[in-house]
Amino acid sequence: MTLITMTFAVLGFLSPSNRGGLMTALLLLFVLMGLVAGYVSARMYKGFKGIDWKMNTLKTAFMFPGIVFFSFFVLNLFIWGERSTGAVPFTTLIILLLMWFGVSVPLVFLGSFLGYKRPAIEFPTKTNLIPRAVPPQPWYMSPLFAIFVGGILPFGAVFIELFFILSSIWLHQYYYVFGFLLLVLLILIITCAEITIVMCYFQLCSEDYHWWWRSFLTSGCSGLYLFMYSIVYMMTKMVMTRGVSVMLYVGYMLIASYAFFLLTGTVGFFACFTFVRIIYAAVKVE
Repeated sequence: MTLITMTFAVLGFLSPSNRGGLMTALLLLFVLMGLVAGYVSARMYKGFKGIDWKMNTLKTAFMFPGIVFFSFFVLNLFIWGERSTGAVPFTTLIILLLMWFGVSVPLVFLGSFLGYKRPAIEFPTKTNLIPRAVPPQPWYMSPLFAIFVGGILPFGAVFIELFFILSSIWLHQYYYVFGFLLLVLLILIITCAEITIVMCYFQLCSEDYHWWWRSFLTSGCSGLYLFMYSIVYMMTKMVMTRGVSVMLYVGYMLIASYAFFLLTGTVGFFACFTFVRIIYAAVKVE
């Protein structure tokens, strides 16, 4: 969704002066990408020999959209309570629900059906049924330290651009440099892949094979730094005197940080997944 939206914006199909058009494109693309989401999750889950495919499909269809919609609805209730004109009308929320349950969810189930029909992903080596004991690790290879250190570089790749994006969203400034934003997005994806592969390599050299969730959290930790930076931005660049305004800002930035966390974490995981498959396929078993 992000890549396609950036491409359309660079080609001039989405005008920065029409903010509603950009948001509409994001929502429509996210709904239509449900087919891809269901297919990829089903393929990966089948490759890991998962058996509860119904629960996997339901989580794909409802977990992220459900958390975002619930948070957005609660925040909108406070705007309604303030009788603000910035509140989203109830009819618009109904339309969003119809798009979610009427288009996105069926596409996710269709993608899952197609994904489960495909043969399972084959791995280059067989896994030992008896897990090996992981030797004691040095302090700098502890999961918490490695995750927090690994998230700094992806955040640093978008640090400068993030200032202009926040200014465009919260200070009502127009954003025109979508070409540079697309370049920053590509740099972010490459940085997430590189840092997680490097950290995964160090981890495997230390004979610690529990790389699955750590690869996701290493690059995904940049979402935490994004939220921390948004708080600093609010305290230094914005003047908010009402508690509701502060709560709305924090709530919306939590949603944005959560989406950024999933985006960067997924890139890191698939990069490590590909890296591990390649290096173990090159191992010669005598």
